[in-house]
Amino acid sequence: MTLVEARQLYADLPDSIDKHAKYVFYSHGYIVEGTNPKPVDTRFGWGVYDFPAIKDALSDPSYHLIAHHRSKNTDPFEYAYTLSGQVRTLVGQGVKPSNITIMGFSRGAFITGVASDKLSDLGVNTIILAGCGRLVWKKHTDVKVYGHVLSIYEKTDKSNSCSALAEKSTSVKSFTELEINTGLSHGAFYRPRPEWVTPLKAWIKSQR
Repeated sequence: MTLVEARQLYADLPDSIDKHAKYVFYSHGYIVEGTNPKPVDTRFGWGVYDFPAIKDALSDPSYHLIAHHRSKNTDPFEYAYTLSGQVRTLVGQGVKPSNITIMGFSRGAFITGVASDKLSDLGVNTIILAGCGRLVWKKHTDVKVYGHVLSIYEKTDKSNSCSALAEKSTSVKSFTELEINTGLSHGAFYRPRPEWVTPLKAWIKSQR
């Protein structure tokens, strides 16, 4: 068995579903859309978005991690529909909603928020990483999140607190928010820094 297999890391839903297991979905940022898993941001100087390293750091023997590499110019609303469908497939095969976590960074966080809204009847666990900007813009004020919600954001990033999202999402079971301060703005989530990876994985494991 390879290290990846031991850590239960997948690009899509596994062929065999264990109804007693935990499942975690990670949706990457916009810059990774396409064919390059390690693109470099030159516009803001945030450096390499190391998607393979992030997947490796987020994977864990205690849950199945599903991290799909989206195609270039993927429509976020269509992908949120796909993601919500995958979650419903798991629930349809006996997985408890409390054992499912959807999370994403930046564009992936927006997708995660929209999917959470589409899954309001299930209330799966939701993690937003530096992505509340678009979720609280005027044209997206109808989007709400559900279940137990974790927000992690970087102090020096314009994608700041999710407090406004939490305020309008009146049916959340719980809302936890963590501010990190690396001085790296949005780029803080381009690599698997312990400042956000460690508390994120602890939160996932705490959900029952």
